[in-house]
Amino acid sequence: MTAVLYAVIYAALLVFGVSTVVRAVGYARAPVHLRWELYPVPHEPSERLKHGGSYFEISEWWTEPRRPNLAAEVGWMAREILFLKGLWDANRPLWFRSFPFHFGLYLLAGTGGLLVVAAVGSLAAPAALAGTAGLVLRGLYRVTAVGGFALVLVGSAGLLHRRLTDPTLRTYTTPGDIFNLLFFLAALGLVALGLVARPVGSPGLLTVTIGLLTFDTGVRVEPVLAAGLFASALLVAYIPLTHMSHFVAKYFTYHAVRWDDAPLRDNGKLAAKLAEYLTYRPTWSAAHMKADGVKTWAEVAAANPAEGARK
Repeated sequence: MTAVLYAVIYAALLVFGVSTVVRAVGYARAPVHLRWELYPVPHEPSERLKHGGSYFEISEWWTEPRRPNLAAEVGWMAREILFLKGLWDANRPLWFRSFPFHFGLYLLAGTGGLLVVAAVGSLAAPAALAGTAGLVLRGLYRVTAVGGFALVLVGSAGLLHRRLTDPTLRTYTTPGDIFNLLFFLAALGLVALGLVARPVGSPGLLTVTIGLLTFDTGVRVEPVLAAGLFASALLVAYIPLTHMSHFVAKYFTYHAVRWDDAPLRDNGKLAAKLAEYLTYRPTWSAAHMKADGVKTWAEVAAANPAEGARK
């Protein structure tokens, strides 16, 4: 049974890694999206960020070198990723449900990293982890584990309640959304229950992690904890196969759509792509656009749709 659990966990991590890379490559190779160019863009210098300006304010801007403010961009992304700042500003009642869920996942991911460090340290330098360093490390992953499980479970329950009771949100709720939240509640709830209810001295997360790294099938994981780890492994493999892979899409949404305002003259590769796209022959259902599959995109874009609407 332990060998099966280890195999499932390794397979789930492999599926997660491969699927995430496939998603990222797919987004990177997708056709160029229409850029928003809505200001302020975080990579503008701070003096222009204050009033929402851009480099287009500079007289003869094309003669000046561009100096993107990468520090400001990283800071903005950190606030958005860690604290969901956009949701806080736009929909605060939903933030109080979504933030615990997402931040709890970050804590659990950190717990996994700390457990791996502790497991490797226990195998490679057991004496070093027998003292203060080991005490601090164990304390850290226990705190992040308790906080992570609590926040994810509270957040999942809150999001589920909101989707089932809010008339506006219910319109956009699919059976898949409900299933996903129930999946999180069931999988992580089982792990939390297994950790709390396991007999004293039975294998905990660190022992299981060490066993996983050494493939020690002699570790006897309690049934409830084993069921939770099995379900959580399936959840990890499942996430990048669904729309929950937005953690990958977010990078491209911001950097290739919202914030990409680089001049075309500086990007020959992008210019070549756009020139190719203008030769496509689109078919759109909007009759006034006259995109009949015969005209090229360049011809459609150059036409005045108002003239067709008046005829």
